[in-house]
Amino acid sequence: MTSIRFENVSKQFTGAQPLKEVSFKIQAGEFFVLVGPSGCGKSTLLRIIAGLETPSKGSVFFDDKNVTNMAPKDRDVGMVFQNYALYPHLSVFNNLAFPLSIRNLDKQAIKERVTHTAELLRLTEVLDRKPKQLSGGQRQRVAVGRAIIRKPRVFLFDEPLSNLDAQLRTHMRAELRTLQQSLGVTTVYVTHDQMEAMTMSDRMAILHEGALQQVGTPIEIYSRPANTFVARFTGNPPMNLIPVDGKLLGIRPEHLSTAEIGDSTPLSIQPQSLEYIGGEWLMHGVCNEASVTMRSASAVADWSAGGTVRLYAPHRYSCWF
Repeated sequence: MTSIRFENVSKQFTGAQPLKEVSFKIQAGEFFVLVGPSGCGKSTLLRIIAGLETPSKGSVFFDDKNVTNMAPKDRDVGMVFQNYALYPHLSVFNNLAFPLSIRNLDKQAIKERVTHTAELLRLTEVLDRKPKQLSGGQRQRVAVGRAIIRKPRVFLFDEPLSNLDAQLRTHMRAELRTLQQSLGVTTVYVTHDQMEAMTMSDRMAILHEGALQQVGTPIEIYSRPANTFVARFTGNPPMNLIPVDGKLLGIRPEHLSTAEIGDSTPLSIQPQSLEYIGGEWLMHGVCNEASVTMRSASAVADWSAGGTVRLYAPHRYSCWF
């Protein structure tokens, strides 16, 4: 298993700087997600790992070896792209076999490796089909199979699920996570979807405008965001940010309470609207001119426009900015 370390990595293009002094480490064997809005630099960082881009400044290490200027073919990484990049004229078998055949493995070794990979990814029944005859999920699994069949030291995924419908995307998240855990290979996954990042990653890095905002586990980032950008980027609905005594109080919608439990900050809310989302209520209002959302299994009885409701933000769940 391979660790990946970035030391002060920057990338400069004409008129743009997609990465600014990025430094952090991906541990060997972990499923690590790079997440952020469009243009934040996450795909540029992935391409730097692959060797498809070279940093304008800084260094990249695989374990303790500096690979900053190493050619992509010498890095031993497998990459899955958003469009899958399958050969349309080749069968599933030959798509899977291609990375091995260009390395001059003998036919029997290739057949054994393809058979094993197809069994792992539940593709045995479609080995004779062409990509156009496959479902979206099957094409995605073939793309993954091509990446893993030669047993690279690092897997790279560039938004591989974005072309799938919501239900299949949820299913494939679980499949990819299970596959990575069984193989134990260091995996770096790029997405703009914070929910995808939270559900799949061991740890994640949030980027914004080329700068690293925070690195941590999903629980750490959700519970203790490093700044207001992370607070608002993670969670749906996102963290409430309420002006209180010259600071911003950050509190998640599910942590607001009508009862004062332990040490809490009292808040006077002007209710505006309610939403029922199946099993839960979202109650929207205003506090100190800031929008506020409360999430609860039951609606607050007197939540109606024109009134005032007292809510409490427990200190144990509060963040201050």
